[in-house]
Amino acid sequence: MKQQTLDRPTIESSVKWFVIVNPIAGSGKGLDDYPQISKLLRDNGIECEAVFTEHKCHATELTVSAIKTGYRHIIVVGGDGTLHEVVNGLFIQKFVPSSDVTIAVIAIGTGNDWVRMYGIPRRYSEAIRAIKEGYTFLQDVAEVEYEESMYRQTRHMANVAGMGFDARVIEACQHSRIKGKVGRSIYLMNMVRSFFKHKSTGVKIWVDDRLVFNNLIFSIAIGVGKYNGGGIQQLPSAVADDGLLDITMVKPLHWWHVIFRLRRLFNGTIYSIGHVRHAQGSKIRIESSPETLLEVDGELLGATPVEFKVLHRDVRVIVNRSFLAKLTKQER
Repeated sequence: MKQQTLDRPTIESSVKWFVIVNPIAGSGKGLDDYPQISKLLRDNGIECEAVFTEHKCHATELTVSAIKTGYRHIIVVGGDGTLHEVVNGLFIQKFVPSSDVTIAVIAIGTGNDWVRMYGIPRRYSEAIRAIKEGYTFLQDVAEVEYEESMYRQTRHMANVAGMGFDARVIEACQHSRIKGKVGRSIYLMNMVRSFFKHKSTGVKIWVDDRLVFNNLIFSIAIGVGKYNGGGIQQLPSAVADDGLLDITMVKPLHWWHVIFRLRRLFNGTIYSIGHVRHAQGSKIRIESSPETLLEVDGELLGATPVEFKVLHRDVRVIVNRSFLAKLTKQER
């Protein structure tokens, strides 16, 4: 698949941005840090209107409303979950093609895995510099069908989905959030606890209608991006615009298998672990017995049966100059 060529900024300096701020993202950093972010936006000559989210899925509603009133540039001040809601609003609205809207992210969440893929810095001033420079990239997304409350539902995925162990960790984090316990340390604690509590499930996995797995599985990751879980490279071979979904399948394993191979989860060599398998395709179907939980972009949704279908280069996003340089080097 031919890579995109990004050789000049594509954002005009005169555009007005709609800013969606999640005040509770990053354990409340959205609310605490937005005055600083707002000043940096003004200092960089970025004209914008900001609205704070008030409840779950509010970012989706705000996105639809903003596009309806004429906005074509949206800044997400939040984490991967806020971006997930904005991307889903992009596909709910029917006023313009999804690729006509440009999305930028100023990351203040806990995991911030989507920005890692594009080299977007966590430092606010540098993330805003990337917005001002205006380099954009058309990335793939996935349409996800799943079962919830006896009905088939559909969502769109901007980064990575997880099933099995991955989804159990998100479920545990949701319970912690209800109790007011949030932060990176809480996520790690829930990851350890879930590892010992989770039981492998029998699954069948089809990739482009070909059965590639029929056995017990511990965890599954499917995505257009490389990272999830706060920097874990579960999908190191993923390319965000190749028209393919990557799937990583982890067979049942013991804790010592993880401890002695921990660095391979972060350095892109996860597929060298014997318990891990990899496949790629434009369509993925997963069935299980009993049903297996599903999380998408860090949001717990429903359960199996689940189907993923790639939508090629359907979302335009702001990327960092370093990502551009890497793309140019690959093309050579």
